Amino acid sequence: MDLPVWVWIATVGGLALVIAFDFYLVVRKPHEPTFRESVYWVVFYVGLAVLFGLGVTLFAGGQHGGEFFAGWITEYSLSVDNLFVFVLIMARFAVPREQRQKVLIVGILLALLLRAIFIAVGAEAISRFDWLFYVFGAFLIYTAWKLVAHNETEEAEFSENAALRTVRKVFPRASPLLIVMVAVGTTDLLFAVDSIPAIFGLTKEPYLVLTANAFALMGLRQLFFLVGGLLDRLVHLSKGLAVVLAFIGLKLIFEAMHHHGVSWAPEIPIVVSLGVIVLTLAITTVWSLHTSRRAARAAVEEAEAQRSQRVEGAQP
Repeated sequence: MDLPVWVWIATVGGLALVIAFDFYLVVRKPHEPTFRESVYWVVFYVGLAVLFGLGVTLFAGGQHGGEFFAGWITEYSLSVDNLFVFVLIMARFAVPREQRQKVLIVGILLALLLRAIFIAVGAEAISRFDWLFYVFGAFLIYTAWKLVAHNETEEAEFSENAALRTVRKVFPRASPLLIVMVAVGTTDLLFAVDSIPAIFGLTKEPYLVLTANAFALMGLRQLFFLVGGLLDRLVHLSKGLAVVLAFIGLKLIFEAMHHHGVSWAPEIPIVVSLGVIVLTLAITTVWSLHTSRRAARAAVEEAEAQRSQRVEGAQP
């Protein structure tokens, strides 16, 4: 995509306006959003992303449109994985419920700025060293294996990273909310270590990589309040993400091999990639909810059986 400078300026300016308006609403009236409010905002941001993707399809073609949608869905799904750690951060620092929106939006804004730098560096590196595709592909497959073998999503623990320790040291009197904002932003960047290579496996266009990340992160605050109580029910999310990451890793390796003249290396169309991602996440969600429902039913039946035993034991 050979885009003029004004398109970049207009896109970044539009995203900045949306984020600024969202930030204004949060600062003006700090509160814990209701379920209905969270649904409205999530629908709004998803709608924006869909409209943007349709615009890309209309003006840049179906290939680039499909790349945006595949990248956005992948980043959004990986962002749901981030919410597990965000919940731990909020609990660790005992953030008041009415202040959580402010913490999340500032932390996500910091994460977006850091990701933009990460994306710029990654795009430049890939353009100069195409062998990095092998490295990225192998790293994604390794990450997928770790998710399955160690179940990192369900056993995630929050520990202070170097950036957070530096803030504590340089600004010993920093407010607790500032510390939490830095924790959210920098922790998200650590998650981007696998999500950025993943989206570069779906598109090589920096414009699409940046916008897909932006739309995935912008709705993350509302998604936190919407699915916060459902996170423990997504028991197989790590397995679904592992499949997606492994698939993209293989796609990256095949593309690198094809680029270096390996004729038998298959080229995976973006339509196939999009279908694999959507189907995998849909199956994972349904499977998770079914498993959680069965576990909850079994727990109720076990509790009723124990109560019946206690009643029978108390009778003369």
